[in-house]
This record gives sequence, structure tokens and C-alpha cells, in this order.
Amino acid sequence: MDKIVEYSRERIEKGSRSFAAAARLFDAETRAHAYMLYAWCRHCDDVIDGQELGFAGGRAATASPAERLAELRKATRRAVRGDWDEMVFGALHRVVAERGVPERYLLDHLEGFAMDVEGRRYRTLDDTLGYCYHVAGVVGVMMAVIMGVKDAATLDRASDLGIAFQLTNITRDVMEDAALGRVYLPEDWLEEAGVPRSAIADPANRQKVHEVTERLLAVSDRFYVSARHGIAFLPFRSAWAIASARFVYRDIGRLVRREGAAAWDRRARVSAARKLYGVARSLATIARSHAHGRLVEIPSRKGLWTRPRGSMEPGMFCG
Repeated sequence: MDKIVEYSRERIEKGSRSFAAAARLFDAETRAHAYMLYAWCRHCDDVIDGQELGFAGGRAATASPAERLAELRKATRRAVRGDWDEMVFGALHRVVAERGVPERYLLDHLEGFAMDVEGRRYRTLDDTLGYCYHVAGVVGVMMAVIMGVKDAATLDRASDLGIAFQLTNITRDVMEDAALGRVYLPEDWLEEAGVPRSAIADPANRQKVHEVTERLLAVSDRFYVSARHGIAFLPFRSAWAIASARFVYRDIGRLVRREGAAAWDRRARVSAARKLYGVARSLATIARSHAHGRLVEIPSRKGLWTRPRGSMEPGMFCG
């Protein structure tokens, strides 16, 4: 048994059931590399927040968040060179060595954690989208590289899907994030709605906050639609896995919309039956797209925020 892959599989199954379910649809080799990349992403998130698999209380913080981030950067660079002590960095080294994931993408992802450590504020939608790229869009790009994607246009669509996922997460977790002092909704939108940044969690503002999240979900829909046009260019099983994950995450947004001001009374979760429906529907969709999708003209991304073309570069609008 491959100990590093098994370790990574356990991390994803405990830390993200939805993604673990979708990952089972990959071919064995792609699945193993997806597990290993996830293990590193999860580890970084936990180290910065002093958690274990996304839950509080699992890890005692002996250094400041800034110090922990600096150590993560150092350990990540070492792992890229093949120098590692912890199994999670051994997993990362294999992803880089065996799939050719560029170091700059790893550092772009760590920049997302730096934004949280620094207490970055998100004044505009562009600011929020930049954050979404670093914490999730670049993960989509790295996943696409693992699946064998090399062309920039398809990598753009992979970034779009990661950004859409994160926008959905932001709407679902508004109140949890506010309790930690984190606000990812564009501040100018909150001001337009008459909601002070410091009063997001006030029950009296629930309806107004929900209206802002509806605006953000409308933006996420544009990224979900764009991402769909890149899926046809993935290998069949990879396309099926990613389409299934897309279905589940977009469905979380549907639940947030449906619940209105009560959206945060309980965490939005997609039922097992609904996930199975999504897997079956995605299979049919991918079968059609692989039969016809490459013959259909792919719509332009004009107007969508576009991932940086180099490490740590600012985002830009495409067009």
C-alpha cells in the first residue's frame, strides 16, 4: 500500500466529504494526485487557523499566524526540491515531481492565507475575486494540471470553477466568518445595502445581508457557466468528477438562495440523494459534451475577472 496516498485519502475523506465523493470518479492515478494535493491544501488551512481538518481545538498554536505562514512557505519550497520531513510535504513533492505543478501556483495559494493573516479587507468585488483566486481558483488550476491540461484557455476555465466554488462558500459561511472577524462580501455592496461591516451578524440585518449574498451568487453563476465550457476538454473520467463537484457546489448556492434570511440558521448541505442525482446527471452531460462539445463554439470570457498570468500579479478583466 502506498502510505503517502493512503494518508492523503484519509485527510480528504475526513475533511471534505463532498470532494472525496467526486474524487472517486477519477481514474486511479489522477485520484491519487488529487488526494495528495488536497492533503497539502488542507494542512496549510489548518496550520494558519490552528485547526485540524477544519475543526477547532485540534492543533495547539505555538507561534503567531505570520510565523506559521512563513514556515509553510519555507517547507513548501523545500518540498518542491525534494527535501521534506512530514508526510504531507512528501505528498506535495510527488504532485510537483510527477505531474509538473509549477511552484508559482503553490505560492499563489499561500498568498490567499497571507490575506487572512494580514486581515485584508475587500472593498470591491474585484478585491473579493482576487481573494477567491488565491484560496480556490489556483487550486482549480493545479487540479487541471494534474489532469494533464496545459493550455492557458482551459486553465482559465479551471480557475473560474475554483472561484465559483469559493464565492459559494462565502455566501454559505457569512456568519461563521463574521464571528472570526472576517468579511469577504464586498464592502461597497454592504454599504449600499445599509449594513455596517461590523454588524453583519446582527439578526436585524439578516435580510439585507442575504440580498448581498444573492448578488454574489449571481456573480458565481457567471463563473460556473464559464467553467462548464472547459470541462469538455478534460479526460472523460476527470470531466465527470469535476462536473459532479460543480453540481454539488452550485446546489449549495441554490439552498442559500432558497432559505432567504434563514440561510444561516443551519449549515447548507446537499443531501446524499441529491448528490447521487448530480453524479448521474453529470455523467449524461459529460457524455454529450464529449460527443459534441468540442464542435461547438466556446463562448468568450469577456468581462470576467481573469487569473494572473504570473506569480502574485494582480487580476484583470478579460476582454
